[in-house]
Order: sequence, then C-alpha cells, then structure tokens
Amino acid sequence: MAADSVVVFKNVKVFDGNSDQLIGPTSVLVEGNKIVKIGQGILADDKMLVIEGGSRTLMPGLIDVHVHLSMASIPMSTLLTADSGYIHLHAGKEAERTLMRGFTSVRDASGPVFGLKKAIDEGTIPGPRIYPSGAMISQTAGHGDFRMPYDVPKQGLSRAEVFGAGIVADGVPAVMKASREQLLQGASQLKLAAGGGVASNFDPLDVSQYSDEELEAAVNAADDWGTYVTVHAYTPKAIRRAVNAGVKCIEHGQLMDDDVARLLAEKKVWLSTQPFLDDEDANPMKDPASRKKQIEMTNGTDLSIRLAINHKVKIAWGTDSLFDANLAAKQGKQLAKMAKWFSPVQIMRMATSGNGELLALSGLRNPYPGKLGVVEEGALADLILVEGNPLEDPTVISAPEAKFLVIMKDGRIYKNATATPKPR
Repeated sequence: MAADSVVVFKNVKVFDGNSDQLIGPTSVLVEGNKIVKIGQGILADDKMLVIEGGSRTLMPGLIDVHVHLSMASIPMSTLLTADSGYIHLHAGKEAERTLMRGFTSVRDASGPVFGLKKAIDEGTIPGPRIYPSGAMISQTAGHGDFRMPYDVPKQGLSRAEVFGAGIVADGVPAVMKASREQLLQGASQLKLAAGGGVASNFDPLDVSQYSDEELEAAVNAADDWGTYVTVHAYTPKAIRRAVNAGVKCIEHGQLMDDDVARLLAEKKVWLSTQPFLDDEDANPMKDPASRKKQIEMTNGTDLSIRLAINHKVKIAWGTDSLFDANLAAKQGKQLAKMAKWFSPVQIMRMATSGNGELLALSGLRNPYPGKLGVVEEGALADLILVEGNPLEDPTVISAPEAKFLVIMKDGRIYKNATATPKPR
C-alpha cells in the first residue's frame, strides 16, 4: 500500500521516543515513508496533506514484541480443530485491529504468519509490521509439543506442526534443520522453548528444556544468518542455560532469581516481560494443571521485574495474549499496567524506542531497515496523534478509539479523526 506522498503535522507537541518531556509545539514533515523534517519553519502548500494538531501529542507508533497474531483471538480448542483458512482469516482481522490500536510494529513470537506478513506488506490487508519467528522450536515433551499422550510414540506431524505454530526437534541435527527451515521461510529471529510452560499440558514449569549443545545449534544457525535466538523460559536454570548458549533475549522470566538477573545484565541479554498478574486480564486457563502453573508463574511477576530493574537489565515489553479476543483487545491496557513498576515516561520509551532497539537486533534479517520507535528526521514514519499526554497519563493508550486521532504506518494514514467530513 503506497504511502501518502507528503503530510505535515502542524502545531503538535512531540514525544520523540526518548525525551523526558514533550517537544514543541512544532511541525513534522513526512515524505513517502520517512520523517524528513521537524521544526517550526515548515511551510505547507496545496500539494501537502496538512493535519492540524491543535497542540496534541504526536508520538511514535507503539511496538509489542510478544504477540501471536494467529492464536490471539481464537480459543485453543478451535485452533486444534478448525480449517486453517478460517484461522488465517481471523489472524488477518486481528492484525487490522492491532494496527487500529496504534501498534504499528509487532514481533510475532511463534505462529504461521509468513503469509500474513506478506499480505500486509503488499497492501492486501491492513496490519502492523511483523517480525516473524515462524514455528516455535521445541523438544519432545517441551512447551511446543502439543501432542496428546495417545499420540506417543510419534507417528507423524502433530496438529501444531502441520499448522506451523511449533515444531518438535530433538538433537543437534534436528534443531539445526528446524532453525534453518524457519529462516528459509523468512524468520527475522528464531524462537525456542527452553523451559516449561503454562498453556502446554505435559511440561511442568520447573522443567529445563534443550541441552547446551541443542541451544547452541540454534544460536549458531541464527548467527550464520545475521540474527538471534529468543527463548521461552521462566526458571533460573532454564534462563542460565540459554544465556550461556548465546541466546540474546529471554521471554517471560517470571521465576528468575537475583543471580540470573545479574547474569542478564552482565551479558546484555534482553528480558521481554509481560505484566502477568492473576487478575481479570489473565489468559483463561480451564485445565486445572495449567491453572495451577499460571498462578505459580503470575506470583513471580512482581519480583522478577523488580530484580530486572535493580540490576539494570535491558527490559522490553509485550502482551503474549492467547486464545481470547477480549483479552487481545486490551493491548493498550496491558501496556498501561506497567505503571506498577515504571514511570509514564519509562513505559512510553519501552513501547517505542526501547522495543524498536530490540527489533533491530534481527540485524541482516531485519525486514524493515530503518529506525522504528522514534520521531526524528530520517526515521520511518510510524506516528500516532494522541488526545492527551501519555508522558503524564499512560492510560490514554488504553482507549485508542477515542484518544488516537491519527494512526500512520510507513507514511500511510489508516485513521484520521481530525478530518472534516465532506457534505453529501
């Protein structure tokens, strides 16, 4: 979908993704898909689309670094039984809703979204930029092994493998092959399961998954392609093993201890965390065993984030919403919930320039070269015009329908509530 040619945001106060305070009032000039000038001396002409900001806040598009677009809004029972076309149509709709919530970029942390990404990039459907991981690579009896006991011994591909949500690979050659297969399809980073999970029925949270050699095989495959590995892990043992193998990002980490937090800081490994609490926004878990694991995990959220802050770990934010459309719709609320641990400025930095820095870690496999998460000259033009000041009140991001007046991605406007309707 082509960018709107020239757009000027006039009389706006700018959050640039980094600063402690808003800048301006000023003007921002967008040409094609890039921000080309910021300043009060921008002169508009008849060839430009002028958006009068009225001293509202112009900020970077939001970034969520842990989504599952193909699995966010559909119950697990449906994912395991429905026609794949039905699931992909739902994923496309969820992508559009994600963009209209102001999330212009996402890192998909496992799932079959290569086709969805291509359709969005070509302009077939609206949606955010997608940094795809492809199928999550898991050992037998790991977090990505969704077989039932009656499927053992393995007779063929499981439903999750056929669908592309995960792939079971045991041993160095199999892990290397699975890693290369995701890279072949266009993965911008690889995702492995290094420890037990909540949604998976047969692996306790305390189980560490994959040997040093298997993790290193994936890391080497990713490094050969100029990118990195992120892993699902909660416990100190699982996290430590992954870090020692060269993994660059830990997803979750809710059960980590002080020593592991220190290790993450020393090795400059990212922690991609989520405000998982046992509240009304918790992923619905009907299975009693999964529910028990969920409570154990959420009980560790507060301490894990405080340890990461104390040791100055590089912290990213994501939602990891699964199996519930109502929960997926609370994306902005989940970000605002980070106020339990961070100031409004820290929250907004995390979801813009900070998460943009993590996306750039994909290096040579970055599908969208250019700066994301900032409002500065030369950056990619992903912008939101906000009613209110998120640096003072981050809850404005919880109401995108009312508070986000303009949503622009890659220089193209997808929402403009400032435009005066033309008479019929």
